[in-house]
Amino acid sequence: QVQLVESGGGLVQAGGSLRLSCAASGSIFSINAMGWYRQAPGKQRELVATITSSGDTNYADSVKGRFTISGDSAAGTWYLQMNRLRPEDTAVYYCNADGTTDYSGSYRPFDSWGQGTQVSVSS
Repeated sequence: QVQLVESGGGLVQAGGSLRLSCAASGSIFSINAMGWYRQAPGKQRELVATITSSGDTNYADSVKGRFTISGDSAAGTWYLQMNRLRPEDTAVYYCNADGTTDYSGSYRPFDSWGQGTQVSVSS
């Protein structure tokens, strides 16, 4: 079982910055990709940004140029630097990772989610 723990959410004024962190633990053999998603009240969960183990990144159009994802798949930690925040960025942010677990030589795929952290941006 793989556990993901987020931190770094909070309340900030429009134009401000926040940095989210996510740490993975468990019987991880390798991580293929790590990402951040968000869900605003009454809306579906949506992709914010992803990064692969080779460093390739992908961003939602709404956050390009404002948010930066970074991370170390070997260490199982990744981050989301959010600058120039807007009220419409208000949501619960979830980290996600997929890869392979190793249980005493038994390899199995995993796709895990964190518990979520609230980001609120006031106007």
